[in-house]
Amino acid sequence: MWQAISDQLSDALGQPFNIQERDSLPGGDVNDCYCISDGDQRYFIKLNEKEYLGVFEAEAESLRVLGETETVTVPKTLHMGISRDKAFLVLDFLPMKAMDTEAAHTLGQQLAHLHQWGEQPEYGFDMDNFIGLTPQPNQWRRKWCRFFAEQRIAWQLQLCEEKGIDLGNIDVITGNVIDILSAHQPKPSLLHGDLWHGNTALSVDGPVIFDPACYWGDRECDIAMTELFGGFPDSFYNGYQSVFPLDEHYHQRRDLYNLYHLLNHCNLFGGEYLDQAEHCIRKLNLDHR
Repeated sequence: MWQAISDQLSDALGQPFNIQERDSLPGGDVNDCYCISDGDQRYFIKLNEKEYLGVFEAEAESLRVLGETETVTVPKTLHMGISRDKAFLVLDFLPMKAMDTEAAHTLGQQLAHLHQWGEQPEYGFDMDNFIGLTPQPNQWRRKWCRFFAEQRIAWQLQLCEEKGIDLGNIDVITGNVIDILSAHQPKPSLLHGDLWHGNTALSVDGPVIFDPACYWGDRECDIAMTELFGGFPDSFYNGYQSVFPLDEHYHQRRDLYNLYHLLNHCNLFGGEYLDQAEHCIRKLNLDHR
């Protein structure tokens, strides 16, 4: 496997790259991650089974689009491919550490500039991708209320139902989400899509974000997720507000937007996330006619 990766990476780089060192790195619950080196250059590589190549392709596309905005720093994709039994994605190796207060402020400003970047009349993305390992549909829609209700909440509820998890009447919940958001038609922003603190860090060139699940949607979705699991200091939000102040009614939508991620974690991990999803649905009074 490693020889095949060396050969393919050499072709991609246009010069020989023979792996002399490979150090295992913590990579979460999904992939095997390594720093590989030929004694001179170092790269970051993710490995998984061959059927996960589509996940890597989607990640690479999100990273490419984010990089084109020149608003946030993301790792560059060097190569992706398959060996006899593995799929892999090779990225720049960026030494990272936790963000300090100043870096968090800068990241907040950069995220605000990302959310201001570009003009897109609809909500969605040019390809479906993944939130974690869960497929994330991104069919273009003109109405935000329908995009979020149908392709985020209803989709996750259907996946739950297929696993025998009953969180309420899907049609009723979807209809109520549409009603809540019917008067809210924000300008579509390019989103990171999976912005929890574990997908941010400080590199030598400043803040960096990674593991995106991009789509064009309400910028409040990114901000809401930063609050779901915590870890972002006040300086992050101050930085964001200094560039692109949030709507005064944001907090009325925050829990609804985070229901999507609670449902996804319920699908992926179950356990406490099932209780949290049920509580959120009750709190928002979604399962009523």
